[in-house]
Amino acid sequence: MSKHTLERILQSQGFGTRKFCLRLVEDGEVSVNGEVITDTRLYLETAGLKFSIYGEEWLFHEHLYLALNKPSDYECSRKPSHHPGVLSLLPEQFAGRDVQPVGRLDHDTTGLLLMSDDGAFIHAQSSAKRHVPKVYVATTHEPVTPQLVAQLLKGVKLEDESVPLAAIVCRQLDSHRLEIVLEQGKYHQVKRMLVAAGNHCTSLSRTQIGGLKLADMGLALGEWTYLTAPQLALLVPSPQTA
Repeated sequence: MSKHTLERILQSQGFGTRKFCLRLVEDGEVSVNGEVITDTRLYLETAGLKFSIYGEEWLFHEHLYLALNKPSDYECSRKPSHHPGVLSLLPEQFAGRDVQPVGRLDHDTTGLLLMSDDGAFIHAQSSAKRHVPKVYVATTHEPVTPQLVAQLLKGVKLEDESVPLAAIVCRQLDSHRLEIVLEQGKYHQVKRMLVAAGNHCTSLSRTQIGGLKLADMGLALGEWTYLTAPQLALLVPSPQTA
């Protein structure tokens, strides 16, 4: 962390150009610790800095690490084509920080989606070499059978894949629902595996990444939260494959 002028801080947080942020300060629209700051020459320590714009409070973040409970019919793209983008579910200024989804969920898949403006974090989390397990709950068109579970655990051959792909864990939840744990993260993998096994998916939700569980965060569909350091520490490879 370091010291910067207030308009530089606001610009770094995505609130607009330096000129626009300078105008916010000069117009008395920004306060720090309840005190309106209009001095554009004042340097402030960014560590733990809390500031308000138009009365709404924000905490300085050098980088953003977010979890979103993605609803259906949202695209994981900065330039969505057929549905709204997931960025529209976040505060507007986050787009100015180049926040991006970490990996992708299909437009009709719901659940846990990580987002960040830290390129190194995005790259690391997206790398297939990390072997971070991801947990999905799939609703199937045909009833779940012991044979289906066994086949998904043994592995199924997908088109364009040189070797069969298998679930790390697969268990039946009820007559038409499966919990599937994967590490590979191939394109449409859960859906394609179910088709290859003679069934198909009618709905899909990601419930966990590494040790980070969506259920522990209390997020309704469409809600997001900042990830804490302990939560980020849960995004680690599984011990058996690390």
